[in-house]
Amino acid sequence: MSDTAFLEWAFRLGGLGLIVLAFVHVGFARWFRWSDELAQLSLLNQQLMRVHTFFVAFGVALSGVLNLVAADLLVSTRLGFLLCLGFALFWVVRLYFQFFVYSSQLWRGKRRETAAHCVLSAVWLGLCVLYSAGAICAWRLSTS
Repeated sequence: MSDTAFLEWAFRLGGLGLIVLAFVHVGFARWFRWSDELAQLSLLNQQLMRVHTFFVAFGVALSGVLNLVAADLLVSTRLGFLLCLGFALFWVVRLYFQFFVYSSQLWRGKRRETAAHCVLSAVWLGLCVLYSAGAICAWRLSTS
């Protein structure tokens, strides 16, 4: 299997994972007890949380669909290079937030939360690597 074929396969697998991640957002309101937590906020802030969560999930789903239907273009074209570079930056910033913005008090010493922190950190790192590799491959193929 060539490097490009492997990357295309990895993008499709990553796309499926992103679509699953998008659907996981559906459970946020219940899991995080938003009916109780958000009741303390103004109506505007309640709706901002719900609408922003929807659009984050929608964006993640769309990027997953892009990975599924255009993996070959992501790893071989100038536009693929630019998209991969942008997505790599997005996931690097998300990984940074995982360690330096979210407080470790949210997960440290809590078995389930620590497991979630570790799994999500690995996912964000994997997406950083995937999109960085895609950007490198697309750059090489689109400039040769």
